[in-house]
Amino acid sequence: MPFCKVTLKGPKPLPLGYPKRLKTLGDHIRKKRLDLRLLQRQVAEQVGVTETTIYNWENNRSTPALRHIPAIIRFLGYFPLQTPESLPEKLILARRTRGLSRKRMAKTLGVNESTLARWETRKGHPSKESLKVLKAFFQHAGI
Repeated sequence: MPFCKVTLKGPKPLPLGYPKRLKTLGDHIRKKRLDLRLLQRQVAEQVGVTETTIYNWENNRSTPALRHIPAIIRFLGYFPLQTPESLPEKLILARRTRGLSRKRMAKTLGVNESTLARWETRKGHPSKESLKVLKAFFQHAGI
């Protein structure tokens, strides 16, 4: 109406399906995708998976395989998981963020695969020498 000069301002409503809390990798992916106004197909191309895979991750029907974690982190632009405090959790996190198998991670650290498995499952403890290697590795990894 010409006599009414009121302009209403407010935040735009969030898109349908926008996650309220970010608990899973799928929640983080969906939030970033919606923030960027991308289609699942476009995200799938960036991450190197199918559109169905993105759909399943976003709906928590499946979780990403280790090999996809580095690409997901690149897409998100940040590390979506809580930084662990314990050595076993740090080892597992370092492996997952690089998409490494236990065998490849052990080779990178210069230890036997079974030794790494014991460290990850709290059934063994690294020697002082191994702790120095791990400390340097974690610093390089940003963990």
